[in-house]
Amino acid sequence: TLNTGTPMPVVGLGTWKSEPKKVGQAVEYALLEAGYTHIDCAAIYLNEKEIGESFKKVFTSGKVKREDVFVTSKLWNTEHAKEHVTGACKKTLADLQIDYLDLYLMHWGVATPPKAASTQSNARGEPLDANGVLVTAKVPLRETWEAMEELVKAGFVKAIGVANFTAPMLIDLLSYARISPAMNQIELHPYNQQPRLIEFCHERNIAVTAYSPLGAPGKVRAQGGETIVDDKVITTIAKRYKKSSAQVLIRWAI
Repeated sequence: TLNTGTPMPVVGLGTWKSEPKKVGQAVEYALLEAGYTHIDCAAIYLNEKEIGESFKKVFTSGKVKREDVFVTSKLWNTEHAKEHVTGACKKTLADLQIDYLDLYLMHWGVATPPKAASTQSNARGEPLDANGVLVTAKVPLRETWEAMEELVKAGFVKAIGVANFTAPMLIDLLSYARISPAMNQIELHPYNQQPRLIEFCHERNIAVTAYSPLGAPGKVRAQGGETIVDDKVITTIAKRYKKSSAQVLIRWAI
């Protein structure tokens, strides 16, 4: 249960790195066949339009109601300035073909320029300087958060929160927030447990979402590293209980 009093389903389908022309099918299957009632999206995933088509199909089918599905999305770094926040949220709503978000997160606690002033960029299209360092914009977190608070008042979102925030960043945010963040979404799995950050969040009544609970195996394998799903301890536990490694990791996260 979030600090707003609203319940959020404990397990959600993440759509990061979901492939084009497949993500919509996955979302549709999750909602209609697999029992999911929580879908996690983000503008920077560049697939919200396709997900929106699936939402429209599912919600107009009469089999699943919009109010029975918890939908999360996220504000990208280029939209942190107060004059951009509402527009970014409205675009996400239009792409997803829904009237409101159950939860809207500040994706990272760093702002970048809306338009690249550099010839270099990283994989997400963010500008890099001559030394390959991220170019940031001078937008205070307070400005962004206060603009997100206005989204709640306007009815575009039910709750707001953050992602990838450390405890010191949360302490700063809590010093001026009129609406306390309902969520901090962080990378969380047995290789990256962050127990003190989780404890701090819970003490401040901020819920925690674990992203990449399987340790992002596709990314790790591409880099030649050992994946947590192949870890000997995890596979031994899985064999003992006749479960998959993924099931063990999800149970750990829960």
